[in-house]
Amino acid sequence: MALLITDECINCDICEPECPNDAIYMGVEIYEIDPNKCTECVGHFDEPQCQQVCPVSCIPLNPAWTETPDQLRAKYERLMAAKA
Repeated sequence: MALLITDECINCDICEPECPNDAIYMGVEIYEIDPNKCTECVGHFDEPQCQQVCPVSCIPLNPAWTETPDQLRAKYERLMAAKA
């Protein structure tokens, strides 16, 4: 699953620089997560870094974007290949 930022977001700017895939960006009103780039930090860290630093705990799993660990790993590998 990708993660998503809920409307409880306070726009504190802490999560955006923590994302190793640049999946977090400022939306119209609050930060948002591009599910095509979010790997839940698979390939980078053991835990999603945005969830770890969020002071209001507003970054749950996105129920509309279900992925297995293998799919997350494959997405990570595609993203890294595209950067190279």
